[in-house]
Amino acid sequence: MIELTDTNSSKIAAEFVQARTRAGSPAMGMVMTLIIVAPEDDAAEAMAAAKRASREHPSRVLGVILGDARGSAQVNAQVGSGDGWGGETALIRLKGEVVKHAESVVLPLLLPDSPVAIWWPTSAPADPAADPLGALAQRRITDSAAVSRGKSTAMLNQCEVYAPGNTDLSWTRLTPWRALLAAALDQHPLKVTGARVVAERTSPSADLLVAWLTDRLKVDVARGSSDGPGITEVSMDTKEGAIRISRADGRLATFSSPHRPDRPVALKRREVPALLSEELRRLDEDDVYARVAARLVKLRSAR
Repeated sequence: MIELTDTNSSKIAAEFVQARTRAGSPAMGMVMTLIIVAPEDDAAEAMAAAKRASREHPSRVLGVILGDARGSAQVNAQVGSGDGWGGETALIRLKGEVVKHAESVVLPLLLPDSPVAIWWPTSAPADPAADPLGALAQRRITDSAAVSRGKSTAMLNQCEVYAPGNTDLSWTRLTPWRALLAAALDQHPLKVTGARVVAERTSPSADLLVAWLTDRLKVDVARGSSDGPGITEVSMDTKEGAIRISRADGRLATFSSPHRPDRPVALKRREVPALLSEELRRLDEDDVYARVAARLVKLRSAR
């Protein structure tokens, strides 16, 4: 990594070219630009997650740390390529007046004619699509489960301001659950009369799962609490008995259904790099998430 002190976008872009030349690969075959906006304390972990995801999605990764907006403007950066990255990377620290205009630093560094995704690994703006950096991206990724407090409120806020291209890793965490529940109903094509989701008291994923089941099954879905980790049980009531998936340890679930013996099912909680990789596979609007976000807002309004 090359350290650039009191620099600007032009010098960072020039260093990208020099880094590719030193690596002997003037064309890196990158497919997108990924912007990561994180506080200093969380930046290293977020960049490590993006590094693992870049093996599947070679990208120009721009980490942005927004520092103190007071004082004179300063841009510092660490720029490099290789060393396990599937593309190029820059960790950019902004201080002073330039913090209020971070998009002016990032915009010249976007790969031309390629999609842009942005990820807030911890706290996200109140309206990601209206955020100056968020407006640069076609895909805006938040993580309500990573905020320090008020996780369910953060999820609700993201649903209220949903715009095409928005998503949340709390939704991505549900992919295995949704696939398993859909498969269960394929095996047992019975009318569901009610359902229940049991999870940690503050679980944005559980809130979204309740909204998804309500939207798809058109039944009342109860919400129960447990010690976790995450979602521990989902049950769907039918006239022949309950279809139940329970997972007490965050790794292995038990699938129970009427007239059949219980059987184990792999349902491991996934790490952030795997979740990020999944979201970067699609950069168009997630219509299902859009419906679920609207449903969650309606459910909360009806309380």
